[in-house]
Amino acid sequence: MSATPKPTGPDDQRPNAPRPAAQMPRWLPRAMVLALALLACFQLASWAFHQLISLLLNILIAFFLALAVEPAVDWMAARGMRRGAATGLVFLAILVVGVGFVTLLGSMLAGQIATMVGEFPQYLDSVISWTNETFHTHLSRVEVQNNLLKSDWLQRYVQDSANNVLAVSATVLGSLFNLLTVALFSFYFAADGPRLRRALCSVLPPTRQAEVLRAWELAVAKTGGYLYSRGLMALISGIAHYVLLEILGVPYAPALAMWVGLVSQFIPTIGTYLAGALPMLIAFTVNPWYAVWVLGFVVVYQQLENYLLQPRITARTVDIHPAVAFGSVIAGTALLGAVGALISIPATATLQGFLGAYVKRYEVTDDPRVLGRGRRRRGASLLAKVRHILHAEQTKAPLDERRRSEEDDRPGEQGRGADGEPGTDRRRKDDGPADD
Repeated sequence: MSATPKPTGPDDQRPNAPRPAAQMPRWLPRAMVLALALLACFQLASWAFHQLISLLLNILIAFFLALAVEPAVDWMAARGMRRGAATGLVFLAILVVGVGFVTLLGSMLAGQIATMVGEFPQYLDSVISWTNETFHTHLSRVEVQNNLLKSDWLQRYVQDSANNVLAVSATVLGSLFNLLTVALFSFYFAADGPRLRRALCSVLPPTRQAEVLRAWELAVAKTGGYLYSRGLMALISGIAHYVLLEILGVPYAPALAMWVGLVSQFIPTIGTYLAGALPMLIAFTVNPWYAVWVLGFVVVYQQLENYLLQPRITARTVDIHPAVAFGSVIAGTALLGAVGALISIPATATLQGFLGAYVKRYEVTDDPRVLGRGRRRRGASLLAKVRHILHAEQTKAPLDERRRSEEDDRPGEQGRGADGEPGTDRRRKDDGPADD
């Protein structure tokens, strides 16, 4: 009985033979679990960031406010006052100034609103008279008032305002809570500044500690110096506009002057004209020509401030170009809204201070292209060459005459005769008398 031969090649294998199943790589499950874990951590971090973004913005504002008040706190602490008491005194002064400004501005707005409400019938009569004379209509004030009070849009507006009272109240309470949060964090940052720096440096190596302290000191100097210089210019601007408004007899002169000083200094480039719009409007209600006087004074004072006051006041702190300041405000507003507009200029001042301290600078050559003079024209360069040649000829002629005179005055040289040969008419001193 012979044995059955086994298949020796792939063609000899049976078609119905089962194939071995493909196995999953051992690293694939772990990689999938790790990817899912990373995705979950990212989603959790994103959710937490969106939930805490309001708190983070408040902390950022508080940090810049602490940097602004720290020079004053350090000055009082160096004279024996405790840092907590010095910080409280500085914040009390800020609170008094802020409450006074809001009170004056609120009283001005309330007075203007009351005046407008009281004189509204007169304004309405004048408008109706002008309309009847211009368009030949027959309108009356009673008819207009009845139509206005019974209009659908006015009733809808009153109803919406009544329904939104709760939302407005919640917004006001939220703003007050954010303000208290910023004040609390800034107070702790300013009062415990040395402790905070010590805690931060304790987790860094000694080589990095010096850099961190230097950066912190630079940020304090630039931010505080910039804000203090702006505050001083705001004070000067407010006093100047107050004198003008008092001379013209414009009502609410203190509040208007404070408004112009603050808005014109802390909103770059266009802040002056935005701030001057309100005094012009109030002055126009008194006398239309007073608005023209206010506009002229605002323009003239802006030029004096740009070319006389600002370079001297900001020379020891930091001077930001108006275009850079305006661009930083736009970028800050686009990124963080009103908060970004508030902290954009101090952040830009700090960044400019960092660049000035850490970026190496080189001497720039006196090239006409660097100085903005451009290249010289070919005709101008040819004229310069001609002048150079004429000047060289003028200086060369006296030099040749001087050389010839020196050669003639040299002793021991023989003169030359008419035929060009050396002559005997010029003799040396040791030669004897000539024979006849």
